[in-house]
Amino acid sequence: MKIAVVHEWLVTYAGSERVCEQMLQLYPEADLFSLVDFLPEDLRFFIQHRPVTTSFLQHLPFANPRFRAYLPLMPLAIEQFDLSPYDVILSSHHAVAKGVMTRADQLHISYVHTPIRYAWEMQQQYFQEARLRGPKAAIAQGILHYLRLWDVACANRVDHFIANSRFVARRIWKTYRRPAEVIYPPVAVDRFSPAETREDFYFTLSRFVPYKRVDLVVEAFTQLGLPLVVIGDGSEFRRVAALAGPTVRLLGRQPDDVVRDHMQRCKAFVYPAEEDFGIAMVEAQAAGAPVIGYGRGGAAETVIPGKTGILLREQTVAAIVKAVRSLEAGDFRFHPDDSRQNAERFSPERFRAELAQFVDQQWAKFQQG
Repeated sequence: MKIAVVHEWLVTYAGSERVCEQMLQLYPEADLFSLVDFLPEDLRFFIQHRPVTTSFLQHLPFANPRFRAYLPLMPLAIEQFDLSPYDVILSSHHAVAKGVMTRADQLHISYVHTPIRYAWEMQQQYFQEARLRGPKAAIAQGILHYLRLWDVACANRVDHFIANSRFVARRIWKTYRRPAEVIYPPVAVDRFSPAETREDFYFTLSRFVPYKRVDLVVEAFTQLGLPLVVIGDGSEFRRVAALAGPTVRLLGRQPDDVVRDHMQRCKAFVYPAEEDFGIAMVEAQAAGAPVIGYGRGGAAETVIPGKTGILLREQTVAAIVKAVRSLEAGDFRFHPDDSRQNAERFSPERFRAELAQFVDQQWAKFQQG
């Protein structure tokens, strides 16, 4: 097989990039395509310092760092890639990557992190975050309407969908009326070592944006009067900081070694957001920490209630307070080894094995017609 890997944009090293990294490790001879490539030199390790074929967006004014402003042009840009020399196309999709043009004799498998969240389920939340009102909101709504039409139409270009969770597989069915195989994304569990004894503080790690609900965690621990450490930054930082009581420490953005250290020492990891998968919750379990998470989305698939964590029924301060008080009262007994064992289900090795098996099976069927 001659393989092309299509990724949306290369600007950082986060969850979707870790999937791209494993695809390239699995298929080291694959060629890499991306709308833009603004990766700094110290992050190019995950694409193995290989050349990247980019689109015309790479050369537009102010594309670095404001390439997202060219969202209306992204469908056109992704369709310009010439993938004619390849047998198999693997797209890593959360915006437009699955929209690449392919022929009938090419197999296109799309790994979907989520259908475009800001065009579908979370449009209003993104409008609130961006503070869009009046004419700007009307223009944005028109763009997203066009994007939804294109998004559904180009789903027919994909031969097989892979979802990063059952939650996202349901969203794919709702949006495209197409089934999806579930292959959980890779989590670097070996970066963490579970500690037998935990220290007396709770921990959360998140971007400070509305849907992450960091405000609920801060309000809950201010009410409880228990120690909480918060790492992360974003548009909501000042508002959330104003809610913090004396037992809450907001550290802002921190390097990976500081995050890892807090994961390995905390009494529990608190995360009330509804996530497509939720890598941070798996990392916390790899570090031996129980998780207090919202019982919808990825948490329902990665946290074992009563064994590796507590799942909240509601995204409220009261629900978090109740869960923490139950933990403090000893109603639940968590062992670091149980959390670690559960987290190992999501290792990079497992991801590569499952993806390779799926691609090989579908390629064999495709060749047979």
